[in-house]
Amino acid sequence: MKPSSDVAFSAAVKQVQAERGSRTAYARVEAGGGFRTAITDELASFLAEIDTAYLATASADGQPYVQHRGGPRGFLQVVDDHTLGFVDLAGNRQYISTGNLGENNRVCLFLMDYAHKRRVKVWGTAEIVSLTDPRTATLALPAGRARAEQVVLITVTAWDINCPQHIPQKLDAGEVATAIAALQARIAELEAENRRLRAPAQAR
Repeated sequence: MKPSSDVAFSAAVKQVQAERGSRTAYARVEAGGGFRTAITDELASFLAEIDTAYLATASADGQPYVQHRGGPRGFLQVVDDHTLGFVDLAGNRQYISTGNLGENNRVCLFLMDYAHKRRVKVWGTAEIVSLTDPRTATLALPAGRARAEQVVLITVTAWDINCPQHIPQKLDAGEVATAIAALQARIAELEAENRRLRAPAQAR
């Protein structure tokens, strides 16, 4: 049985690892079976907190394409122990990812949590299904004006937590605005209290 990490570590990749001194470390990963293959509670909890993902597909002749996918936190949902899904919203109607998946179903997801400097990589295969497919019954439709067009179901081959090194920390604008509003309210409260405390002294 090949380790699940072979989905990423091809012979060419392993050769570069050997040349640059990291092969021994990744051989230990392989000895343990490789990357995780089932969707764990840890991954499910991570998915519930993220609002940003990048979906990589490729055409039949290998031309790669990466598309941003985002939504409210938890838009990428767990269908079962080996399947993820998200409701695909209507966009600019180029349909590059959809077309690629029609001839090459392999995908890679890059999941980002900028606020906490975390990222997860997911390899698998994907298919486009209709909103009425029974497998999509547990998926929540996003609120808002955007039109749901189809559903992307991803069968997970392997996933791995990526090193947080070099991730820029970015905070959600809404959360920052809420925090600033709370600080401003507290400052106003303290200023008012300060004026009340100073008033008797100024009256003397």
